[in-house]
Amino acid sequence: MSLNRSEKEAVINDVTSLAAKAQTLVMAEYRGITVADMTKLRSSARSNGVTLSVLKNTLARRAVAGSAFEVVSDQMTGPLIYGFSVDAVAAAKVVADFAKTNDKLVIRGGALSGKALDVNGVKQLASIPPKEVLLAQLLGLMQSPISRTARVLAALAEKRGEGQAAPAAEAAAA
Repeated sequence: MSLNRSEKEAVINDVTSLAAKAQTLVMAEYRGITVADMTKLRSSARSNGVTLSVLKNTLARRAVAGSAFEVVSDQMTGPLIYGFSVDAVAAAKVVADFAKTNDKLVIRGGALSGKALDVNGVKQLASIPPKEVLLAQLLGLMQSPISRTARVLAALAEKRGEGQAAPAAEAAAA
């Protein structure tokens, strides 16, 4: 079913606003995926803050024109699903995780901050741990020197305490 001009303009405006907010765009070919699997993918995407859209490629090209995602407009061919996310890793992670269990979803590429990503680039982006894990790792690195110093000082205090208690015990025994 074709869209009339005003409907096309509405789609372009919606996708343009998505692209303006998003950091990442991931494109995947969805040929042969069942409706049930597509519903699972959309549900997973929604829960991770990713917006998935099946768009006409000409409308998608017009929507990303002038944005950071224009670098991949030449790759917008065939039946594609477009995943936009504000989180730099979320769209890549959702699509890559789904592609692991469903071989009919084929990652075609993507874009991150104005740089085009190939299939391997999207997979590498998907392998980055979540923000919370990265923050916990950073905090662990920052606390490590402090906790080591505290342990050394505690060991020194304990050793000095034992050393002072021994001469006092010898004097009391004599």
